Amino acid sequence: MAGNSKDKRFLLRMDQSLYDRLAEEADRANQSVNMYIVSLLSANHGTKNFEKRQIIGKTVLGKDINPDNGLVLVSGIYYRYLINDNSEVDATAEYAVIEANGNILTLQKI
Repeated sequence: MAGNSKDKRFLLRMDQSLYDRLAEEADRANQSVNMYIVSLLSANHGTKNFEKRQIIGKTVLGKDINPDNGLVLVSGIYYRYLINDNSEVDATAEYAVIEANGNILTLQKI
């Protein structure tokens, strides 16, 4: 990034304790504080779709999983699903959404 005429600069204010924590993490990652902040922003900006923002981590009741049609109802939306250990659906259990790939959710029994 350094020296690139298209790089943008701006002043970022933060308290000393936050800076110290970032500096420690940057040091562990063998990066400058600036590059570490840029990498955090790049990794977390605009790359998460709706499912990754709103669905992952949700709890689903087994009764909301329909093995006959292969759909699960999560937050009012029907998705295809996979059970992470390929087991049969337990209608009395609860499941956590652990992954979203397009319209397919991976569920794990909890």
